[in-house]
Amino acid sequence: MFRKIQLPLQTLNLVVGFMVWVLISSLLPFIKEDIAIQDGQLALVTAVPVILGSILRIPLGFYANQFGARKIFLISFILLLFPVYYISIADSLADLLIGGLFLGIGGAVFSVGVTSLPKYYPKERHGFINGIYGAGNLGTAISAFAAPVVATKFGWSTTVQLYLVILAVFIAGNFLLGDKRELRVKTPLLEQIKGVYKNEKLWLLSLFYFITFGSFVAFTIYLPNFLVANFGLDKVDAGIRTAGFIVLATLMRPIGGWLADRFHSLILLMFVFGVYTISAMILSFAPSISWYTFGCLSIALCAGMGNGVIFKLVPMYFQKQAGIVNGIVSAMGGLGGFFPPLILSLLFNITGHYAIGFMALSEVALASLILVVWMYFQGKMELAKEVIDHTIEGILITDTSGKIISVNPAFTSITGYQENEVIGKNPSILKSGKQPQTFYKDLWKSIEKNGFWQGEILNSRKDGQQYLQWLTISAIKNNAGDVVQYAGMFSDISSHKMKKS
Repeated sequence: MFRKIQLPLQTLNLVVGFMVWVLISSLLPFIKEDIAIQDGQLALVTAVPVILGSILRIPLGFYANQFGARKIFLISFILLLFPVYYISIADSLADLLIGGLFLGIGGAVFSVGVTSLPKYYPKERHGFINGIYGAGNLGTAISAFAAPVVATKFGWSTTVQLYLVILAVFIAGNFLLGDKRELRVKTPLLEQIKGVYKNEKLWLLSLFYFITFGSFVAFTIYLPNFLVANFGLDKVDAGIRTAGFIVLATLMRPIGGWLADRFHSLILLMFVFGVYTISAMILSFAPSISWYTFGCLSIALCAGMGNGVIFKLVPMYFQKQAGIVNGIVSAMGGLGGFFPPLILSLLFNITGHYAIGFMALSEVALASLILVVWMYFQGKMELAKEVIDHTIEGILITDTSGKIISVNPAFTSITGYQENEVIGKNPSILKSGKQPQTFYKDLWKSIEKNGFWQGEILNSRKDGQQYLQWLTISAIKNNAGDVVQYAGMFSDISSHKMKKS
């Protein structure tokens, strides 16, 4: 019973965590009517919750493996009671900064579910499951839409205190319904970090999530006040438009995970960063509200889709260290939401517009697109290398002059020659001397005419022992049809011949 309800329970936990996380940004137009906040300080107030919400994701992802999601969610929600109450009675900028910092715990709980939930499902469903859980981002939309509506009637302080009731309900829910028997992973933290920090895929995935989730968070906390100040919208209208951005990004997250379960994840990311590049360029030209809406919604679509795809890739590349990697990648995504509002605010104060900031987003997205293409082709090369290294047939590759440029482990196993002993040499070192010269002339005529030769040949091992090979030599051509390399694949068939005789 408890196993079946973990997905809906943990997804709702994330909804609540994110509702609390963006509490200040959702109510900022109301709060600044009572608390004096200068324009240059607005971005800082909204960005501060992101700090702890990012940094804490690493230990929470690790401890979710150590102690289970039930305990981590319980402790997190209990701790959130204090900053939420503190903000409800805030009367200064310092109060908002202090309380906002600890609201970050609400954003940090993201790494708990992405670490816990895959334990309950087969690998082929991890993308969709993490996408469903990630739809808990909807909590930001709920706050962006509902908090201003409630604050209009009851005031922002009372609205904040209502969140205490919601947290209390979920503390009780996790205590009663959380899985006490969740599978624990006890790998030490330092051991996990040592196993991943040199892997370039960790940092590439972190960069990609820095952009996709970072832009989601940045736009969520930046839009309400920006739409009011820049386009003169009223506060409720700005909240509804922000909620629309969040809902679209949230709905695309499980769709992105579902697509990643069925199609190549890196091809999907190529689409994501391609659209990002174009959309950010549109925003950089300071367009009208209609074009601004188009650009923002395009980014929302790609942000949600990219978020779902990336957490399909994490367990593919990292199985034993999924907890710590989920924490690091999600932390980088959180930090991606911290810096853009501050940078945009700084650039606006210097230049009077946001064009440079959005153009920077476009350039970073373009760089990410290039890196994804590189990962895609590198993955193909790694797959080919895995096949070559683990096949039982010996393989040697020569250049057009006949010098050996590569061999596989099976080559060494069959011939006795190590790689460093044959690189740069001619395959004639394997000759037994039993075939006449005409045999080799006919062999090369077949390769020139047909592109390959296949047959039996008697060759020698390093120790001089002769053995019978079944050999295939193929000419490898480029797109222009020119031969660039030759590949030989062979197996030892001596024992088969002996059995037949």
